[in-house]
Amino acid sequence: MCNVKIVLISTYELGRQPFGLASPAAWLRKRGHAVTCMDLSREALSEEAVRQAGLIACYVPMHTATRLTVELLEAVRKINPTAHLCAYGLYASLSAEILRAHGIGSLLGGEFEQALVDLAEHLSGLSATPHTHPLDSNVSLNRLRFQVPDRAGLPSLREYAHLILPSGEHRVVGYTEASRGCKHLCRHCPVVPVYGGVFRIVEREVVLADIRQQVASGAQHITFGDPDFFNGVGHAMPLVEALHREFPALTYDATIKVEHLLQNAELLATLRVTGCLFITTAVESLDDAVLLKLEKGHTRADFFRAVELCRRAGIVLQPTFIPFTPWTTFEQLLDLFQEIQRLDMVEAVGPIQLAIRLLIPAESRLLELPEIQRIVGAFDTKALVYPWKSENSALDRLCEELQDIVAAGEKLRRGRSATFEKMWQAVGGAADRDFEMAGQHALPSRATVPYLNEPWYC
Repeated sequence: MCNVKIVLISTYELGRQPFGLASPAAWLRKRGHAVTCMDLSREALSEEAVRQAGLIACYVPMHTATRLTVELLEAVRKINPTAHLCAYGLYASLSAEILRAHGIGSLLGGEFEQALVDLAEHLSGLSATPHTHPLDSNVSLNRLRFQVPDRAGLPSLREYAHLILPSGEHRVVGYTEASRGCKHLCRHCPVVPVYGGVFRIVEREVVLADIRQQVASGAQHITFGDPDFFNGVGHAMPLVEALHREFPALTYDATIKVEHLLQNAELLATLRVTGCLFITTAVESLDDAVLLKLEKGHTRADFFRAVELCRRAGIVLQPTFIPFTPWTTFEQLLDLFQEIQRLDMVEAVGPIQLAIRLLIPAESRLLELPEIQRIVGAFDTKALVYPWKSENSALDRLCEELQDIVAAGEKLRRGRSATFEKMWQAVGGAADRDFEMAGQHALPSRATVPYLNEPWYC
């Protein structure tokens, strides 16, 4: 009996150094296992490491990462046909059937670190406790005592997304997680089928220790990747206060729901004082009927109020949207562009956010809606979604056109305002409406808000 050699693979994690590799690596190395971490968004697959591994585990935290993992598995199996293959993370259970079909033996969802240790020790013969049957999906919501993530062997932080300030300064960005899961049940969110309203915190000292090691590696800004940083306000606020005392020059950003911003408006000033530069918030739509169907927990007016509150506190609010849903109309799209401009938020909205199409993955709560059941096709095992089409096919064509405009803008390094203008023109043309953008001849030459320079996809 001997410890198994393990390869942990991330195909995509939003332009961040993968927490989903560093965290389990710490657990596995503490037990004496040899672990090689590979971030394929930044480096090539090491065939030698794959060939020697007894366990190859792929991190699948989101839809894009899962699709890339499925594409990778055939090559991995050719290099090493005898290794045990595992998928872990949010989409391990959501995409269980297709992952099994591509050779995955173990599927670990929810809180996966201890489950990975159990699997590794079962495979190496170090544990007499039978592991969950390899073809079973294993979702654990057990409370864990987390280890400080081990980032050894990962590409430098400087190779990942940078923070760009209005001054033009670039800052190195670190990434950590202070909690997992979510208390809320938004109908379209992939967290919900796995966690079902449960959320788990990562101990404060573990989070601070992880940030310390990233600061030592050059991080000047930290992204908190929690699904909602204010799910546990009593955990989040002492954390950022302690962080600011130790690193007063360090800045950070976090994701917070609109309703939590309104409920905790008095805390925004403290966030700003402790270094919060911007908050990402999942607005999704400005149409109250659509927000109700998605069970977002906020209204159009609530979003406008959140914008005002954040501005008063000196924090930039960066909304995300799902403009293309089965309920989308041209009027809604025109209204969205008009309101973003009226609110002076053009620079705060990543262009891709204005071209995103609603995903309906396996086990989505959207499938509970009769109108969704009527329009979806058979599950697409390649795209990993239930396909749907708009009643007005011109909207589907417009979505593709806007995505092309975004891609061209990235290639040409076009500024957000210039890309926004081209997208709004496209919407106006498709809707056969006049395009009027106030101040369109005075577009800013550089960003006017802080933002991360790598666009992300879910």
